[in-house]
Amino acid sequence: MEEASLDRLCVLYRSEDYLVVNKHWDIRIDSKFWAEERTVQKQLKHHFPQLADPTTYYGYRFCHQLDFSTSGALCVALNRGAAGRAYHCFKNRLVTKAYLALVRGSVAEQRMAVEFAIGKNSTEGKTHMMCAEGTEGCENPKPSQTELTVLEYGEYDGEPVTKVLLQPRTGRTHQLRVHCSAIGHPIVGDYTYSLGSDSSPYRMMLHAYLLRIPLEHEPLQVTAPDPFLPKTDPKWNPQTVVHAVESLVEGILAKPLAEQTKRPTRRVRRAIPEETEETRVQCQQWLTEWSLD
Repeated sequence: MEEASLDRLCVLYRSEDYLVVNKHWDIRIDSKFWAEERTVQKQLKHHFPQLADPTTYYGYRFCHQLDFSTSGALCVALNRGAAGRAYHCFKNRLVTKAYLALVRGSVAEQRMAVEFAIGKNSTEGKTHMMCAEGTEGCENPKPSQTELTVLEYGEYDGEPVTKVLLQPRTGRTHQLRVHCSAIGHPIVGDYTYSLGSDSSPYRMMLHAYLLRIPLEHEPLQVTAPDPFLPKTDPKWNPQTVVHAVESLVEGILAKPLAEQTKRPTRRVRRAIPEETEETRVQCQQWLTEWSLD
């Protein structure tokens, strides 16, 4: 639960071509604001100045992105060729990713595929946010898919929460945060998508747990240690275990890539509002206005 610093950089994997670090929560990968003291880029320059590439803007080639508030496995390519090979895997959706999260409430369905399309929020004061299709101000929503599996039920600081494994099938901005919020189970500590109401936890409880990049000559597979354990955060009190994350990940990795992209039959799309007496009367009035000739 210690805050990020230049000295605290956890390396999960290193080779001549790639470096995978366990990104700290509440730290940017890079920043144009040079006065910002804590970024992953500056951590890398502090620990590995010899690996910096002066031909790049930030000195390092990050293969993918993690939000400021998200921790976990982050891959860095150490040369142009390595970056190109990783980019090919990401572009062609060959990469396997899985996240751990604590979400508010008790998730009823133990497995589900969430399929809310996600767009940019154009509402004044919310333009830094994304949104689910059908919400006010949601512009240009694009198909988005996340698979959710319940791991444990318990409490965080006395409130009911569920620990889940999230597998993004698409890569939309803030996808996991928007999808969890859209099903009524926002991520614990997500200040942005709780509209500032969930501010008491010390961090947002979202962690990039598994990263597998099937590079031809250097298959890369890394897990970042689970931070959501009672010994790490005593406010988290697990009570009922549904699935063990290790066995779930083992099953994910054992499947051929084509099967990994299949979704469970239980799907969650944009909810259809229940018919009220008012809407029923309006509908009947609307029908009487039509001619049946």
